[in-house]
Amino acid sequence: MVKIKAFKGIRPPREIAKEVAARPCGVLNSQEAKAEAGEKSLLHITKPEIDFDPIIDEHTQQAYDKAVENFRKWKERGWLVQDPKDMYYVYAQTMDGRTQYGLVVACHFEDYMEGRIKKHELTRPDKEEDSMIHIRIQNANIEPVFFAYPAHKEMDEIVTNVVTSKKPEYDFVADDGFGHHFWVIDDEATIKRITEIFASIPALYVADGHHRTAAAARVGLEKKNANPNHRGDEEYNYFLAVIFPYNQLKIIDYNRVVKDLNGLTPEQFLQKLNEGFVVEEKGSEIYKPQQLHNFSMYLEGKWYSLTAKPGTYNDNDPIGVLDVTILSNLVLDPILDIKDLRTSKRIDYVGGIRGLGELKKRVDSGEMKVAFALYPVSMKQLIDIADTGNIMPPKTTWFEPKLRSGLVIHALE
Repeated sequence: MVKIKAFKGIRPPREIAKEVAARPCGVLNSQEAKAEAGEKSLLHITKPEIDFDPIIDEHTQQAYDKAVENFRKWKERGWLVQDPKDMYYVYAQTMDGRTQYGLVVACHFEDYMEGRIKKHELTRPDKEEDSMIHIRIQNANIEPVFFAYPAHKEMDEIVTNVVTSKKPEYDFVADDGFGHHFWVIDDEATIKRITEIFASIPALYVADGHHRTAAAARVGLEKKNANPNHRGDEEYNYFLAVIFPYNQLKIIDYNRVVKDLNGLTPEQFLQKLNEGFVVEEKGSEIYKPQQLHNFSMYLEGKWYSLTAKPGTYNDNDPIGVLDVTILSNLVLDPILDIKDLRTSKRIDYVGGIRGLGELKKRVDSGEMKVAFALYPVSMKQLIDIADTGNIMPPKTTWFEPKLRSGLVIHALE
């Protein structure tokens, strides 16, 4: 029973949408952002430190002031324009020939606070606070969060009808090869029906953007507490999300590279692995994990298949069934002495979008000693974890493609 609403989006005119839209600020550093940002790019608003030469610290008042100034300028120049009425939007993304269709909505902060928007990751208060600053200073959600919902037949039909009967407002392929397609839903009856459908859906699930979700909800609560005449329907109660039916989403693998063997020789390390795994040498050709509980390892120029032995994991435990848990319990903790995945400097994480060749490269360069590739987590596993109130280990899920920022912005008043 979640509460969503249509809203007056702030967005670029059709002819400059590709120039304004940008990768989310969390996936690129300041140097990359500066190199990537064209004149109209949203990165001047989400990564304002790039407007200084040399680049300044993003956490300074100077950077925050520049972000506010740039948002104002983009609106003054007509690069961002507010729609005249409340609308929903369809945002579709294409990667490797597969398209997923999301609905752009405003979600109510109380649904997050009361557990109807479910999370599967822990958040860090310092990172939440950083996101909150940007929401406060702009009085807007500049970047959307990425949620999943249980597939709903009528909702699928509404979206199909929109995308087949209307011309897309935006339709472009970004420099990374991913397609972005965007439609406006301005029909009053359709808007009303979408809101009603979601009032019958029990929960939404955070896929990507746990910190921004927590930050947006906390800003909503702050504004509620600061308003003695609070009613509950003010725009600040809502934040920007793109929500996808979870049967359309695909989680890709999130792999690990480790700097050393904790004092062991490769032979000793392989011997220890035999205790928990069936170890098979696969040679120099890249080996990809074939199924759950099968891992790929790259060590000393060779690929190995590691299959966890029965009895070393618990398939009935939503956390114990995860391959990240098995790898930590059987290898990273007892053999390599890596206890805390969040803070250890001896381990790094590589999104599967880069391919297993990236793991080989990191090891062959001498920077890393061993790499592990994991079979991707399924959406069902993610939902099971969120539904049981569990938290996934760090760096478990990688969603691709990421949402483009700047296609639509939600103002808080």
